[in-house]
Formats: sequence, structure tokens, C-alpha cells
Amino acid sequence: MKKLIVVFFVFIQSFCFGQTVTEKYIAKYKDLAVQLMNQNSIPASVILGVAIHESASGSSKIARYLNNQFGMKGSNKSVEIKSAYKGYASVEDSYFDFISMMQSRPKFNILFKNYTDSDYHSWIFGIQKGGYAASKTWASQVIAIIKKYQLNQFDNTSNPESIIKPQFEEEIKVTETTSYRVKRGDTLNAIAKRFNTSSKSIMFKNNLKSTILQIYQKLII
Repeated sequence: MKKLIVVFFVFIQSFCFGQTVTEKYIAKYKDLAVQLMNQNSIPASVILGVAIHESASGSSKIARYLNNQFGMKGSNKSVEIKSAYKGYASVEDSYFDFISMMQSRPKFNILFKNYTDSDYHSWIFGIQKGGYAASKTWASQVIAIIKKYQLNQFDNTSNPESIIKPQFEEEIKVTETTSYRVKRGDTLNAIAKRFNTSSKSIMFKNNLKSTILQIYQKLII
């Protein structure tokens, strides 16, 4: 009887821990998902749902060592793990690459024309039909994640902070952003390397259309 109780306790503890990890992931990346939705018309719930499913809420090996959140195949320079999955300089770059893939491949690009950014159900099944995953239950699994964590609340909104947080979500401390003033001779790539980030991430955060910088220009890193 004691053994049964211990096993049950461990199961419940693991389940609660899993919830906490996912809730933290959502709190951390919901702003990015909403921004990408507003810029590209793909539901934020779809972006987050796929990322949570493919990266195990950022806890999978390829997510931790390669910053790969969407299970994208490709090359990497990791010395920690050997993998056929693509490596990224930052988590943000993985999100950008997912959007780029959706826009560039005909089987996925058509979804932008056929569905709105509030029809996550059709988007998910469309992504599965386009060959994103081999599993026949992939779409159902992602939709279950969207429903469980009410990710569709982030669709059709420009300000995710205005959304009421679920009562079970713990308070997440937001780290202060770093700013930098461009100096003579600076390049975007050099600044990105200095702060251990990527050029795409800096361009995205500062809404830059070009890599050309001006002296004394203020950048959010």
C-alpha cells in the first residue's frame, strides 16, 4: 500500500512540474508569438502550440542544446550532442525560421490565403496535411495543448499583457532588457556576437528593415 502511495505521489508531482514548465514557457514566449502573428497573420496559438509540442516546452535536448523549438532538420555546430536537427543562435531565431518555412513552402504558404489568424483548428490540420509531421495524431495532440492552456486567447490581440492570466499561473519575473549605443565601426553581426545573440533577433526587437546602423543609434538587445 505504501509503495502504491509513493508511486501515485511521484506521478502527481511529475504532472504538476510538467504544468509549471509549460506555463513558464508560455509566459516567456507569448509576446514573441503575438508579434509574429501580427506581422505574418499566423495564429499565435498555432505558433505556441507547435513549439510546446515539438520542444517539450523547451526542455527537449534539441531545444536546450540547439535552441530548436520546432523540430526543424538541418546542420548544427553543437559539441554537446550529435543531431540531425538544425542549430540556432537563439530561441527567437528558431521562431523566425518556422515562420519563414511556413511562408516559403507552397504546401504551407496556401494556409495564409485560406485561413484567418483566429482559425487555429484549420491551421493545425493544414500543417499536418502539408507533411510537417508523420504522426496521424499530431494535429490532435497540438490542438489538445492549445485547448488545455487556452492559447487561442492570444489570437487577434496586439497586447498579450492585457489578457487575464489563469489563476494557476505563477508570477514570472521579467528580466530587464539591455540597450546599446552604436559606436563607430560597429556592425550588426559584431554587436550580436558581443551579446551572444543573433542579428535577426536584434533586427526583430528594434523593427529594423536593414542591417545598416547609425552612430549613436540605440538598440534593444
